[in-house]
Order: sequence, then structure tokens, then C-alpha cells
Amino acid sequence: MTFVPTEVDPGLLPSRVLASGAPVPPIGMGTFGSDRYSADEIAAAVAGAVRSGYRLIDCAAVYGNESEIGVVLENAIAEVAPREDLFVMSKVWNDAHAPADAVGSVHESLRQLRLEYLDAVFVHWPFPNHHPPHAEAEMRDPLATPYVHERYMEMWRALENLVDAGLVRHLGTSNVTIPKLELILRDSRIAPALIEMELHPCFQQPELFRYAVDHAVQPIGYSPLGSPSRPERDRSEDDLVDVDHPIVRRIARDHGAHPALICLKWAVARGQIPIPFSVKPEQYAANIAAVLSDPLTPAEIEDMRGVERNNRLIKGQVFLWEGSESWLDLWDVDGTIPGWNGYGSPRAQDDR
Repeated sequence: MTFVPTEVDPGLLPSRVLASGAPVPPIGMGTFGSDRYSADEIAAAVAGAVRSGYRLIDCAAVYGNESEIGVVLENAIAEVAPREDLFVMSKVWNDAHAPADAVGSVHESLRQLRLEYLDAVFVHWPFPNHHPPHAEAEMRDPLATPYVHERYMEMWRALENLVDAGLVRHLGTSNVTIPKLELILRDSRIAPALIEMELHPCFQQPELFRYAVDHAVQPIGYSPLGSPSRPERDRSEDDLVDVDHPIVRRIARDHGAHPALICLKWAVARGQIPIPFSVKPEQYAANIAAVLSDPLTPAEIEDMRGVERNNRLIKGQVFLWEGSESWLDLWDVDGTIPGWNGYGSPRAQDDR
């Protein structure tokens, strides 16, 4: 089966609507590919994606390509789509959790992306941490810490001030769990409008997804195709391949479509916003075209629930702290937020 690119009129894309009333495109273009592609290659893909009809671009400071993408966005605004038609997102990296650093990170993203405001800013991971690019999974930052809610909220309040100033339209969380999101919602003045989370057919996160939707937080699904281009450090022998699942392949045959497009049709039907990444024009054009035609039937959507295997691919091992031994400590698997001694230990407090 092949990808069949199609010209898409972005005005035909059905929007999601945030709690603020702001519309958001139902599919976006991811830009994390720095482990395999150059910044120029990714920027060229963004340029092609905008011409293909994409209006949501997911960026991040740590991806190392916002400067190149900024040139593309500046040209796109001048030649393809007015600024108000674009929804551009960026993220604060783990080494910028101090309030002043978080604010500085957003200003730097605005400068590099050549924008006067960002439609959304996410906290990339909830753990203060730093590791060099292309770090191996076993690497540890000796200064890494577990989640400390009081410190997270200090950063969040600094970002809220950027919303007040008109530099940011919406705030978002990323890679958080229900216990963490519950606290953030409880203590925020400006609630998160979006949540980025790993979402694909073999990892549907039904409890967190439902909790977010019930609290008017729009899920953004990264790795929507099962992240075939993810870094080697995020691969393990027991990982599953979503596009090879028999149910996905059977539905793909019935639609005469590539299995990857079935993953995207499912994501949009479910209500999340997928942000697939590709540098190949035929693929990113086919991805956006897939959400406009030949939707899955209710029976197929129900069948896709059976693909769930709790198969987390992005485990985050490099963000563990001294005293923690398992990546499970990052994900609050027992419903509590682990502290310094990992899974089952009391939640860390601000001891400054």
C-alpha cells in the first residue's frame, strides 16, 4: 500500500475548539527529527507541509531547529497563510524550569520563530533535568530531581504572566500523569488548555485521555504512528509496531489505505490531535488528506480499541534521578507521585 498525496484546502479541515473558544486544526506537523534529520531538512518539510494545508506546527526549543523553521514561518505568513490562520506551539525544556529561565526560553523561541506570539507553550517534561543531545538511555544528570509540585507551579505562574502580556495564547502540559495534572489544574490560575501525550493505537492511555477531556484539556497525540523514527535510546526488544497490528492492517486493506493513515483516521475520530512527522512530501501530504475523507466506521473505531497494549515507547529513562531505578517512577503507575527513592516513596517537597 502506498501513500497517495492530495491537495488539501485547510478551510475544509474540521477544527477542534479549546476551552477558550479558540479553534485548533485537527492534525499538525511534528518537528522532532533531530536524531535523524538536519534542521534544514525539517524546515523544508514544514514549508512543504504548510503548502499542503497544515496550519498547526509543533515546535520545541530542544529540537534545535526553531531558527530554521522561523524563516519558513515568516515566508509562509507572507505568501501562504495569514498569522491568525496558523497555530504554532513551542515548549520549555527541562533545563529552563526556573521561572526566569522559562520566560527567557519563551522569548528566545519567539525570536527564533520570528513571531510576536505563540498560540501555545508547553512544559516539555515535568522534571528539571539536563542531558546532552543524543544521550544514551543509561545516562543520568547528577542534578536531576523528581517532580516537585511547588517548583513546577512557580514556573507555571511565570508562564501565566506571559499569557497576561499577550505573548502566549494558551498553556499546555506534556508528559504528565493524572496525579500531576490533577494538582496543576487545582493550583493554576490559567488552566492548561492542552496536553501533549504519547498516543497511538497500541498505547491509547484511556484513563489519562478521558481525564483530560473531562477537564476541558485537549489531548495532542505525539508518536501517532508508533514513532518509527524515534531515537535508538527509546527502542526495546518488546516494543510493538502499530502499523503491523492485524486489526490495523485489516482495516487498512478494507480502505485501500496505508496502515499509517488508519492510525491517523482513528486518532482524529477519537478526538485527539495527532502531530505526525515526516520529511517526505508524499507522506505528509497523504497524512493531512487522510483526515478529510473515508472516515472509519463506528465498528472500526470500536475494533481499534482492541489494539491497545499499554505499549509505551517513549519511556524517558534519561530523566531519572539518583535514588530512582525504573522508568516507571516517571509515570506514577500506582496513582501517586514518587519521591527521591522512586516508586512508592513519599512525594518530594520543596526543601529550599
